[in-house]
Amino acid sequence: MSGRPGRPRGVGSPRSSRRGVRSRLKVRSAAGQVLFLQIVVAVLLITAAVVALTFQTRQDSERDARNRSLAAAEAFADAPGTVEALRSPDPTAALRAHTDAAHRGSGVDFMAVMAPDGTRYADTDPTLIGKRAEGVERATAGTAFTEIFKGAPNDAARAVVPVTDADGSVVGLVAAGVTVENVGDAVNRQLPMLLASAAGALVLATGSSVLVSRRLRRQTHGLGPTEMTRMYEHHDAVLHAVREGVLIIGDNGRLTLVNDEARRLLELPAGAEGRHVTDLGLDAPIARLLASGRAVTDEVHLAGDRLLAVNTRPTAPYGGPPGTAATLRDTTDLLALSGAAEVARERLKLLYEAGVRIGTTLDVVRTAEELSEVAVPRFADFATVELLDPVLRGEEPTGAHTEMRRAAVSGGGEDRPFQPVGDLIRFVVPTTPMAAALASGHAVLEADLTVAHGWRSQDPVGADRALEYGIRSLVSVPLQARGVVLGMANFWRSESTERFGEEDLAFAEELAARAAVAIDNARRFTREHAMAVTLQRSLLPRVLPEQDALDVAYRYLPAQAGVGGDWFDVITLPGARVALVVGDVVGHGLHAAATMGRLRTAVHNFSALDLSPDELLGHLDELVSRIDEEEGDDGGDGIAGATCLYAIYDPVSGLCTMATAGHFAPALAHPDGTVDFLEMPVFPPLGLHGLPFETAEVRLPEGSRLVLYTDGLIEHRDRDIDTGLRLLRHTLEDPANPSPEETCQAVFSAMLPPHRSDDIALLVARTHLLDPARVADWDVPSDPAAVAPVRAACGRQLDTWGLGEIGFSTELMLSELITNAIRYGSEPIHVRLMYERGLICEVSDGSSTAPHLRRAATTDEGGRGLFLVSQFAGRWGTRYTPTGKVMWTEQSLTDGQQPAPEPDLDDLSWLPGEPL
Repeated sequence: MSGRPGRPRGVGSPRSSRRGVRSRLKVRSAAGQVLFLQIVVAVLLITAAVVALTFQTRQDSERDARNRSLAAAEAFADAPGTVEALRSPDPTAALRAHTDAAHRGSGVDFMAVMAPDGTRYADTDPTLIGKRAEGVERATAGTAFTEIFKGAPNDAARAVVPVTDADGSVVGLVAAGVTVENVGDAVNRQLPMLLASAAGALVLATGSSVLVSRRLRRQTHGLGPTEMTRMYEHHDAVLHAVREGVLIIGDNGRLTLVNDEARRLLELPAGAEGRHVTDLGLDAPIARLLASGRAVTDEVHLAGDRLLAVNTRPTAPYGGPPGTAATLRDTTDLLALSGAAEVARERLKLLYEAGVRIGTTLDVVRTAEELSEVAVPRFADFATVELLDPVLRGEEPTGAHTEMRRAAVSGGGEDRPFQPVGDLIRFVVPTTPMAAALASGHAVLEADLTVAHGWRSQDPVGADRALEYGIRSLVSVPLQARGVVLGMANFWRSESTERFGEEDLAFAEELAARAAVAIDNARRFTREHAMAVTLQRSLLPRVLPEQDALDVAYRYLPAQAGVGGDWFDVITLPGARVALVVGDVVGHGLHAAATMGRLRTAVHNFSALDLSPDELLGHLDELVSRIDEEEGDDGGDGIAGATCLYAIYDPVSGLCTMATAGHFAPALAHPDGTVDFLEMPVFPPLGLHGLPFETAEVRLPEGSRLVLYTDGLIEHRDRDIDTGLRLLRHTLEDPANPSPEETCQAVFSAMLPPHRSDDIALLVARTHLLDPARVADWDVPSDPAAVAPVRAACGRQLDTWGLGEIGFSTELMLSELITNAIRYGSEPIHVRLMYERGLICEVSDGSSTAPHLRRAATTDEGGRGLFLVSQFAGRWGTRYTPTGKVMWTEQSLTDGQQPAPEPDLDDLSWLPGEPL
């Protein structure tokens, strides 16, 4: 050991000294590092600024020297007398004084005047006179210039300007300049000021850095750079990793921070930070929301083709600066799901509408049209519906399904490339979508018709037309009900619409299934309606009887939705009388039609007994009551009411006897055009066991029109009874007194409802009176001897009428009838002959006992009279009167004459709006 005192290890050693320096330079906190860096940066910036300012000062000094030199040279060159001095014999003498004066007045260091080749004529330095200047060739060429010249006699900032005469020729040069030493002296004079300014700036920067570092130390809580870097990296990773867009907008509306997801969702341009949100090209609603600063939760906005749920909150309440933090969540997938839900909802709505709109009329063709109208345009651009011919007729479809009748087409205009309604459509190629759908029983999709070779081979010309029209996609679906094919529905889309997809097949099948049920119901109704109409028309009169008492015209229309029980009839009665009948059975369908037939038959039977109207309605009332009881016992619905009007017109007296059971009173149109509704006793409908019926009698003028009708003519849902009766009266009020046929046409034209929910029957009869000259009558005493004179008088009357050919048979029948009245009857006895269409003989007496036809034995002395009458008369019979009875016979005078044509109840050519 040397004995020298030791020192602690590491203390005072060079390594420990270097470690101490590094520890003093190494600042742990971010604030200290920022302070150190700010000071270093300030020093560097100030140094750079001083250097730059020094350089700039030198540059400015040189530029100023060159500008002063150029101004002085140009002023001397342009001065008056300079050109003359240069052209003088002694330019040096002429220019020396002017050169010195210009040098002193301009403030330049030197000035020289030279010949074009650079030889000095005059110079502020006399020693240079006669010597050539260097680098003046550009001025000799006529161009003035300035430059920093380095060379003899000294470095300077000089300007050389040519002196030109009047024609532009260079006659001399003028040079002026400032020496570089003088320029540097100007810079050196400004250098102390620059250094002082730099020192002040350094002090100010250091002080501000200290203040900033103190504030930063408080805000960073003394964290070091490593910790702050790690925290920032973590926050930055989280910010850009989240699948929600994050934006921070300052209180001035400018974008402060944005993450990658927000950039993607909003498609923000590069450098979006710092720009106002309204300048970023966002959709106006979302831009207004971000700039407003209001707080919202899951407010949905459209950004381009995305649907964003936006949440915004203010940042100030949470310790941040004033502004707004916004988060964005992409709900486009939710939009797609909601779009699919919307499509499904629209499809359900369309199916609901189909259930409401399809099958409203129970008409097969109209139901097919409703299917096509529902499908277009919400499901397809075009729709065609084909049905089997038996279905259109209401029959059960049988046989092959390769031929159908087009029933409906919807979509497009008149130029659409589809066969029209009514055409026969054939599916003979098995590879067509239609044939495939019929074979499988399910909808078939042809997404691209341009490559549908089977469809094109079925009808190449039609296929080409369809493709040229723009049709590109097809769904074919069979119309099936109860497992039976009724027809085919085809839905088409054009190139301007999205093509059909697999998801459309289920909807097409559901729509077709609903329509098929409606079509099948309409088919069944058509069949039942046709059966009911056939039954009803078969029960209505097919032949109007021949008679001369009335001119009769009629109209009958069944209800559009079914048949009812309306009927009319014209019945000839003995004595040239005619019975008019109009009735209505309440209800519709086969039951009402069948009941109407039963009542009409009963009326014919009762009228054959020649009963009065009130007696006939009484018997009819009992029949209806019995039918109701029988059908009620069998669980049926009964008749549920029937009305009837029965009128008997006598052309001899013009008397009309009528009775009604719940039916409207007839209208009487007089020849002068006035109209009355006849007053009749009011009684309830048939089958209600009311009081005995009463008759009303009215004498009808010749040529008047008696109008009988059912309630379907005057009453419907849009018109009450009173309005209908007023309209009927107004229609009949015609002073021209039209014919019954014209009257029917006028009434139906004016009063026919737009939709017939009930049958309509109309009967118009114009009255005629029998010529008194064709009526002859005699009172007969109750004495057998009176038979011969009456018989002879009748024979003479027949000769007067020109009926002598039947005189013998007529006299024979009258003898038998008068003899029976005298022998078996009582007074008064009366005989009447009427010459109408035939010859009518009537014998009346006061007894109600009627003879009966019987076969007499060979041993009988009598009983052969009525047999003879039955052999000679075309018709004969007995009718009862309030005072007795009448025996009558009729003899035809028109043997071989053609009967009147049958009325065609199916001919509706007279109906307004009906096809001819």
